[in-house]
Amino acid sequence: MTGTAPWRAFQSLPFAHGGPPASGRLRATPADFVVEERLGFAPDGDGEHRLLRVRKVGANTEWVARRLAAFAGVPASAVGWAGLKDRHAVTTQWFTVPVTNRPEPDWAAAGADDDGFRVLEVHRHRRKLRRGALAGNRFQLRIGSLSGDRAALHERLARVAEHGVPNYFGEQRFGRGGANLERASALFEGRPGRVDRHRRGLWLSAVRAQLFNEVLAERVIRGDWDRPLAGDRMQLAGSQSHFAAETIDEALCARTRAGDIAPTGPLWGRGAPLTSGTPAQLEGEVAAAFPLWVQGLEAAGLKHERRALRLTAKDLTWEWRGDDLLELAFELPAGAYATAVVRELVDWHGAGLDRDDTADPPAFDGR
Repeated sequence: MTGTAPWRAFQSLPFAHGGPPASGRLRATPADFVVEERLGFAPDGDGEHRLLRVRKVGANTEWVARRLAAFAGVPASAVGWAGLKDRHAVTTQWFTVPVTNRPEPDWAAAGADDDGFRVLEVHRHRRKLRRGALAGNRFQLRIGSLSGDRAALHERLARVAEHGVPNYFGEQRFGRGGANLERASALFEGRPGRVDRHRRGLWLSAVRAQLFNEVLAERVIRGDWDRPLAGDRMQLAGSQSHFAAETIDEALCARTRAGDIAPTGPLWGRGAPLTSGTPAQLEGEVAAAFPLWVQGLEAAGLKHERRALRLTAKDLTWEWRGDDLLELAFELPAGAYATAVVRELVDWHGAGLDRDDTADPPAFDGR
């Protein structure tokens, strides 16, 4: 039993702009998928932590964190990072390591080429870096073996740059074949026995993400995923703040078209649903289809939150390298998935998945 209704796999989620006009291969090598974290704040310049800018290739975030902890002689739990990044990529991200009452490590020796990471910068900092504490991520992608209608792809690129894409959670959030959703259902039914907090958090996060995707998919089918409806909660760009759209007027629609605000969908938990009218009815229908998940999230003590339905790929640029290789560059806010952008452009396949779990709410960060 899952949920309990059948859930939509990432590959089967509806498209906002029609099916992709081309197909190709994404991430044939790690160098085809380059990600750089943008913190959005400057190092403190003093304090007991070291803020490290690290480049890694073929290594996942948690593995690098453990290596840094061992190198500095501190517990792995003392190392902080803002977002998880997949190993099948070249990623630059930030870590904090406490060095209180210890000699300063030789950070240049912390990694070697065969270890898959290098420390690029070291700064003094006062606080441990927490999950989600970044402004966003800059992506540089190469899609090879492209085939399809090149003119139609150019039109689609321009449309995505102007209108954005549905802000779906990527498939890596759900585990292979949706395994995290199945495990969450077992958890809610009391079947898995004792589960550590890390795995429990992953499973709860997966259920929350899938319920959001279900609501967003219905809005995409209706054609109103990127415009306000009476009763929506509208989120300010670059903020978690949101407000009720009680009436829809031209000023509100203009702000939405300009990207200043966006309608939101639910991240389920305890608390009032916040929406009214048609949005509340739609969200209620999804909740009624997945009672086990909704009740399980509420029982777990999670707080009801909101997430924007529309994702804008900031500064989206593209360039052809030969006849069948396309390079893309864009920036996304924390918690957004590059594959949500790419799926509207290209029917892709490749090794691994982009991984950015920075959208995990604080309840999943060790509490």
